[in-house]
Amino acid sequence: MRILDRYILKSVIYIFLSCIFSFLFLYIIIDLLSNLDDILKHHATLILLARYYLSYLPVMFVQVSPFACLLSTVYTFGKLNHNNEIIAMRSSGLSIFDIARDTIIFGLFISLLVFWVSDRFVPGALSENQKIKAQIEEGSKSSKAKKPEVILNLSMYGSRNRLFFISKFFINTKTMEGITILEHDENQNLTKKIVADRGTYVDGLWRFSRCITYTFDRNGQVIDEPSYLEEEIMSIPETPRDMANLRQKPELMDIRQMQDYIWRVSKSGATTVIRNLKVDLYQRFTMPFTSLIIILLGIPFSLMTHKRATGMASIGVSIIVGFLYYILDAVCLAIGKSGLLMPSLAASLSHLIVLSTSIYLISRLP
Repeated sequence: MRILDRYILKSVIYIFLSCIFSFLFLYIIIDLLSNLDDILKHHATLILLARYYLSYLPVMFVQVSPFACLLSTVYTFGKLNHNNEIIAMRSSGLSIFDIARDTIIFGLFISLLVFWVSDRFVPGALSENQKIKAQIEEGSKSSKAKKPEVILNLSMYGSRNRLFFISKFFINTKTMEGITILEHDENQNLTKKIVADRGTYVDGLWRFSRCITYTFDRNGQVIDEPSYLEEEIMSIPETPRDMANLRQKPELMDIRQMQDYIWRVSKSGATTVIRNLKVDLYQRFTMPFTSLIIILLGIPFSLMTHKRATGMASIGVSIIVGFLYYILDAVCLAIGKSGLLMPSLAASLSHLIVLSTSIYLISRLP
C-alpha cells in the first residue's frame, strides 16, 4: 500500500470509528434520560439495563454505518481539498478513482460486514431487546418467574389459501383460543369460514372444540345452514412451531427464515402480502451496500465543497445527502410495494440511481 493510500485510509477509518462510538454513546445517553422515570419506576437493575443496550448494539451498528461512512468520506476528502492536497495528487497524474480506491474498498468491506451482522445478529438482537424491555416493564424480579408464553391476536397466512385469526396462542401447551379460519379459492374468493372456541395440537393433529363451519358460493353468500360440531379434527399442515415462526415480523427473521416464510405464504395466493415480503427480502440484500454507494456519492460532494469550509460543512453536506438518499430509497420501496415495480427492481433502484449519479459526478470533476 502506498504512503498516500495509508494517509487517506487512516483518516477515513479514524473518523468512521469515532462516528460509530459517538452515535452509540449519544443513543444510550439520550435513551436513558428519556426513559429514566420508567427505569426508576420498575426498579430495573444495572445488569438488565446493560443487557438491554448490548442487545441493541448490532441494530445501531447497521443503522449508523452508512452515515458514518458518508461523514468520514466527506470530511476526509473535504479536508484534502481544503489543503490543496487533491490538486497536488491530480497534478502527479492520479485520477479521482486512484485517490479514492482504498476508501471505496473500505466501503465494500463495511458493506459486507453490515450484511453479515444484519443477517446473523440483528434479528436475534431485536427479539432479545424486546424480551428485555418487557422484563423491565414488568419488573426485573417478577420477570424471573416462568410464565407461559402467549401470543395475542395472531394473524397469518397458511397453506391451502387459508387465513388464520387467533385470539390467543399458548406456545407451551400447543393450544389456541378464539379461532377464525378463512379459506379462499385460487381467485381469492371466500369459500369457507371456520369458527372455533379452542384448538389443541395432539398427536400431529389439530382438534377443534365447538366448531362452526360456514360455506360460501362465488357471490360470497352463505350456502345452506352452518354446520356445528362439538369436536372436529382439522387437516391443517401448520404445526405449533410453524405458527410461532410465522407470526414473527419480517425484521425478526433472517434471510433464510424470510425465504421459507415467503414460500409458505405463496401457497395462500395472497399476492399483496407476497409482494411486500419480496420487497423486504430483496432489500436485505441491497441495504448493506448503502455504505459503499454512499461513499461514492460523498466523494464528488466533498470535492465540490468550498475550500474554506471543512468541519461543519462536512456534517451539513452529509445530512443533506443522506436525507435525500433515504427519501429516494423509501419512495422506490413504496412504489415496489404498490406493484408498479418488480420487487427486485424496487429494492435496488435507489442504489442504481445513486451509483450512476456518483460515477457521473466523479467523471465530471476537474
